[in-house]
Amino acid sequence: MKNKYINRLKSISKQAGEKILEVYGGADLGVSEKLDASPLTLADTLANEIICNALTEIAPEIPIISEENKLVDYELRKNYEQFWLVDPLDGTKEFVNRNGEFTVNIALIKNQKSVLSVVYVPVLDELYYAARGEGAYMEKDGIITNLNSCPFHPEESYLQIICSRSHLNDETSEFVSNYDQHQKIAKGSSLKFLILASGNAHLYPRLAPTMEWDTAAAQIILEEAGGSVINWETKEPLMYNKKSLKNPHFVAYANKL
Repeated sequence: MKNKYINRLKSISKQAGEKILEVYGGADLGVSEKLDASPLTLADTLANEIICNALTEIAPEIPIISEENKLVDYELRKNYEQFWLVDPLDGTKEFVNRNGEFTVNIALIKNQKSVLSVVYVPVLDELYYAARGEGAYMEKDGIITNLNSCPFHPEESYLQIICSRSHLNDETSEFVSNYDQHQKIAKGSSLKFLILASGNAHLYPRLAPTMEWDTAAAQIILEEAGGSVINWETKEPLMYNKKSLKNPHFVAYANKL
């Protein structure tokens, strides 16, 4: 891959993942509660510090928006032509529940679109990455695999549908019930997008709240693998650096024919 940042991002995400696993393997996860009542752990804080310090070192001119940093006022960030969008530990609830379904997400956003990203899965030691126009890849044990999502027609009778393990609501359940024959797969964090990108499922409906840092890194990986992440109302791809950093409801697709 030609992108000048990609190798550094791979290294940074693995460093953060190693620190997360150190905390994960200990008796005390350092769990506290944020203002929105979502959990925060010592691993979130330490991984965020590693990532932000490293990104500042490699590209001091590019601002950073992270879930664990103080929110940048829209009057300032609306002028960003590009910025890093970071979720240092995506799937904190899964981390606390010790089911292994959490990831490290780092994306580069340009003109409201994700153009480069790395998603690292610490427990599996799997590294997923993509750059606009250069394809999507998974690296494990030194072997690099080109990712291709599964071609399908939305009207097929049997589809594999991925849903959130911890945030399945009535609207999403109703969406799934429209498919007479389906297999429902429950997963946490951005792993849901990665399963689509790897060709192992067809749909991921998320008719429930998420934030921009939850989706940006995985979106470009899925798109470069032939899939899409579509705003449920506008039918357009998800965009970033909106006035509100909350995502609209969306559906992620494998290679929809």
